[in-house]
Amino acid sequence: MEARPSTRYARNGTTHIAYQEVGRGDLDLLLIDTWVHHVEAVWDLPDLARFLRRLASFGRLIHFDHRGTGLSDPVTTDQLPDLHTQVDDAVAVLHEAGSERAAVIGLNEGSNIAAMLAAEHPDLCRSLVLHAFAAHYVLGPDLPKQLVDEDTLFEAGAVSDESYVEFLAPSRVGDAEFGRALRRLQRLSIRPGVFWHFFRQSFEADITDLLPAIHCPTLVLNRTGNPIVSVEQSRQAADAILGARFVELPGTDHVAWSEGIDLLLDEVEEFLTGARAGTDPDRLLTTLLFTDIVGSTDRAAEIGDRRWRDLLDQHNQVVRAQLTRFGGREVSTSGDGFFATFDRPMSAVRCALAIVDAMSEVGLQIRAGVHTGEVEVREEDLGGLAVHIGARIMSLAGHGEVLVSSTVKDLLAGSEVEFTDRSEHELKGVPGTWHLFRAVSSAPT
Repeated sequence: MEARPSTRYARNGTTHIAYQEVGRGDLDLLLIDTWVHHVEAVWDLPDLARFLRRLASFGRLIHFDHRGTGLSDPVTTDQLPDLHTQVDDAVAVLHEAGSERAAVIGLNEGSNIAAMLAAEHPDLCRSLVLHAFAAHYVLGPDLPKQLVDEDTLFEAGAVSDESYVEFLAPSRVGDAEFGRALRRLQRLSIRPGVFWHFFRQSFEADITDLLPAIHCPTLVLNRTGNPIVSVEQSRQAADAILGARFVELPGTDHVAWSEGIDLLLDEVEEFLTGARAGTDPDRLLTTLLFTDIVGSTDRAAEIGDRRWRDLLDQHNQVVRAQLTRFGGREVSTSGDGFFATFDRPMSAVRCALAIVDAMSEVGLQIRAGVHTGEVEVREEDLGGLAVHIGARIMSLAGHGEVLVSSTVKDLLAGSEVEFTDRSEHELKGVPGTWHLFRAVSSAPT
């Protein structure tokens, strides 16, 4: 899974809506977040990134920025979108992503749009999840004047350093880094000129009459101590949707991803998939490929810096072309080596063999190592013991060799790849001994 997926655009009329796709699978999930959302900046918040990766472990996650927010087209004060327009934008994103039917997930103020989409486009919505949902908000008496008064809102919140953590995420009060990160996301997501429109729209909307028109399986969740949307409001909304299930979670936060992430997403996963796999989104089972140019220093000295630079550029182009061909994802490159991951060990081995063959034709000898194991997701990088194992296996390969671990060999039993025993080895910094094999293809790559 890519740590930083690419941003794409869907069009509704002349307006471009920024969206991303994360993860794979038969199940499509459309996430409709609040208007405090920025499809690229969300990955800078560790808690929110973990929340999104866990959702993406269920299937293909599609998330987007509302028009006028994030990376979507800006709007002028005479173009401020109503809720129906925002539903149409969500539908445009689904169509552009090629999704015929999705599980629609609404978070906080995004729940209104999610519920409207389910009611107005039942053919597109296979199931519905609503967090901190109220068909019509009744703000609590303890909320500050700045949250309900337009005259003081901008001065106190929209253009200041205040993030309102004490109301949005009481469990994170005192966490200065969380407060700074939340405020930065708020600044990047929405400008003061349209802030009040979205805020007022969220808290003045009343879609009570639409709820009986929702007929797909529906899950409504909220936390017991939510200070902005009471658990009673969410329970009442669930009661108005035929067959909806309501789950009350412990906690105090209005923000979905600031506390109890696994507890909340366990409920969502079971509702959407029928089981709680308990997947840790910070760990991922994948196949790793490491490549390196053998004798690169001597070759560079032999042909000179300029020719070596040209040859290295050619090498990089070939490697990236083969990664694309076999479905690999480049994690990093340094000097003359590449680190990439694959969903399937066969793809990694065939890619490595193709790189070795292609580069031998231009006089470069490549060595490669392939291992399948569980890695730790660290922002844009991967870590963990499996990464060390893959790198050590590569370092033991000879000129033009692709070495693999016994794990990879066992997974490819009966394939067109043949293996030559290279005996057991100790890998520096890795416990125990490891049985390695040389991979040789008996079929064209």
